[in-house]
Amino acid sequence: MPPTRMVIYAKDVQRITGCSGRTARRLLQRIREKVGKSKAEFITIEEFCDYTQFKELQILRFIQ
Repeated sequence: MPPTRMVIYAKDVQRITGCSGRTARRLLQRIREKVGKSKAEFITIEEFCDYTQFKELQILRFIQ
């Protein structure tokens, strides 16, 4: 299996959900607030999946 990223970016969220860039950034900010991270900290794919209820295997298809 090729190496995959641990973090998810706004562009990935756009591809997965079909939302705009601004909406993707807002979603990541809400996840940061929920897990207690600062603006400078990354959101992991696991945290994104916990929040959105997507399965990790579904997400990995979009970010490779």
